[in-house]
Amino acid sequence: MPERPPITIYDTTLRDGTQREGLSLSVEDKLRIAAKLDLLGVHYIEGGFPGSNPKDIEFFERARDLKLETAVISAFGATRRKDTAPEDDPGLAALLETGCSALCIFGKTWGIHVTETLQTTLAENVAMVRDSVAHLKAAGRTVFFDAEHFFDGYKADAAYALEVCRAAADAGADAIVLCDTNGGTLPHEVLRIVGEMALVLDVPLGIHTHNDTGCAVANSLIAVEAGCTQVQGTANGYGERAGNADLITIIPSLKVKMGRDCVSDEQLRLLTEVSHFVSDIANLAPNPHQPFVGTSAFAHKGGVHASAAARLPEAYEHIDPTRVGNLARVVVSELAGRASLTLKAQEMGIELASETAGEVLDSIKELEYGGYSFEAADASLEIMLKKRIGSYEPLFRLESFRVIAEKREDGRVMTEATIKVHVGGHRYIATAEGNGPVNALDKALRIAIGRYYPALDQIWLSDFKVRVLDENKGTGAVTRVLIESSDHETSWGTVGVSENIIEASWEALVDAVEYGLAHRARPEE
Repeated sequence: MPERPPITIYDTTLRDGTQREGLSLSVEDKLRIAAKLDLLGVHYIEGGFPGSNPKDIEFFERARDLKLETAVISAFGATRRKDTAPEDDPGLAALLETGCSALCIFGKTWGIHVTETLQTTLAENVAMVRDSVAHLKAAGRTVFFDAEHFFDGYKADAAYALEVCRAAADAGADAIVLCDTNGGTLPHEVLRIVGEMALVLDVPLGIHTHNDTGCAVANSLIAVEAGCTQVQGTANGYGERAGNADLITIIPSLKVKMGRDCVSDEQLRLLTEVSHFVSDIANLAPNPHQPFVGTSAFAHKGGVHASAAARLPEAYEHIDPTRVGNLARVVVSELAGRASLTLKAQEMGIELASETAGEVLDSIKELEYGGYSFEAADASLEIMLKKRIGSYEPLFRLESFRVIAEKREDGRVMTEATIKVHVGGHRYIATAEGNGPVNALDKALRIAIGRYYPALDQIWLSDFKVRVLDENKGTGAVTRVLIESSDHETSWGTVGVSENIIEASWEALVDAVEYGLAHRARPEE
């Protein structure tokens, strides 16, 4: 059996991914993401559309100084304009001016786009594709042709879609990328159409899919099975509408499940880190349920399931999570059994006696009945366990706090918090203003204990969620507050529950601070 060719990964996060609603990247952001994608082993990184905005022009100028080990920076653009010579086309000139050795241009393959959008003839469109590819190839560049709306065009008029692709191939395109631009094609259609194209085109094929039917990853994988050797997509599936194909899912699926070489084993172990890095830079919360890299991707919640998974993980996990830089973990909830709780405690370095585990489990069930949830609050769970076994050492003691909200004449609402605490054998009173009660309390607490715990400067609240339980009780309902905190290395969750939202917030805030400090530093003498 002949050896199958390796798969080339073409990342378009910095261009197509930024079309996601609410996502905006600075030039500095794009440079940092490019460097991280290079560590993952991506072969091509599409930096942007230099003919469309000054930001992308600046990116390509600064990207020349990037020291990349694997990736090649690529620029994206369109074929020449109708009735314009390629050497006179400003878009093609902008592509060449980037200095990129690899260029990707898109052209129309669907007749209605040619006649209605471009308002030109089918023959002129074919010439636009041929001339543009030839012009860029004559300049010594690697050229990929994105056959835009290819699958829709092929289903409408296969002969014309093929004619356009042949024109690009004859002009020297290094790959023809078949694009499901509307994202409406299903896997069985992709398998058939790519297979037919592989029989008639003597040029490498690529695949570029969108997720409008939830099939972008499946379509990409089945296209590889049918003959494509380049896969385009974005980190975490970012992109307009329902998103692009998620390379974070595609890469391990290709390498681990399909045996197709695309990145090294060492690079694959960076997958989770890269995924979370990109989401942090994009200021988007990581999806905990994302395949392979989500925090819940290898989480075991049910008591029997968790216990069995600890004894025989391969029976309950489709791959070893460490292959993609992730970890298996036990989620403790009211569904947990004693074995699950004991395993979770062991993860935290806590040894629970069987009798103690049973007592703690009963307490957890009672707390969750009252509104607590420890699934996203491992830090609060660890503190609770340490209190139960007597190993918990509070880092400070609260005497009292007071929060005042004031609406001023100019319309602004300011919140002031005063806190009295005992730390290091001393009593301290601190006051701070904030844009809300939690922000003010956080600031006041930092003032009060910061001199004893300088590591507090490296800890911040990254997310704050409030959920009202028993909504039919109105303003008297119990409130659950979940706080996500972070430092430069990790993140952790804490929970507080009370009929008073400030009290619930304070409870979660204290756990967040004490957990973070306990894992970083002790007080200064």
